[in-house]
Amino acid sequence: MRRRDEPEFTEFATAVIGRLRRTAYLMCGDWHRAEDAAQDALVRIYRRWPRLNREHGLNTYAHKVVVSAVLDQAKRPWRRERATAEPAEPLRPEPGLDPAGTIDTRQLVVAALAQIPAGQRACVVLRHYADLSIEESAEVLGISPGTVKSQTARGLAHLRELLASLERIPS
Repeated sequence: MRRRDEPEFTEFATAVIGRLRRTAYLMCGDWHRAEDAAQDALVRIYRRWPRLNREHGLNTYAHKVVVSAVLDQAKRPWRRERATAEPAEPLRPEPGLDPAGTIDTRQLVVAALAQIPAGQRACVVLRHYADLSIEESAEVLGISPGTVKSQTARGLAHLRELLASLERIPS
């Protein structure tokens, strides 16, 4: 990278790191993995910075790279290891922690997101959290716009089912 491009990249990275980290978290459900994915994404963007069109599509490209980083992490052997013990009781909000219930609701949504298939989760996160259009989401995921629409619809339906079942659990 040319020295004169570094301040521009630094400004871009500072502006998007939080959003990329949150998108990665919603994709994988783990803040440490999300931090790694966001950093990996910025390294990949840094390497390509001189060749990128910074006038158009940089946000979409950044999301494409972070989604790719999350998916690449999931392929690593140590990421496939799972705890063998099941939780003693289902996840539900703890009363009294947040009078408005926003923190509890957010935890429920993140837990429900982790339970839907990866393709549906990616579409839901990109469309409704990252606020990308259908076409931008399709470009990020490398799938057709019709697939984005159907996967988003299925993912939202699955989320509704999961959240409804979590709400029926007695406190």
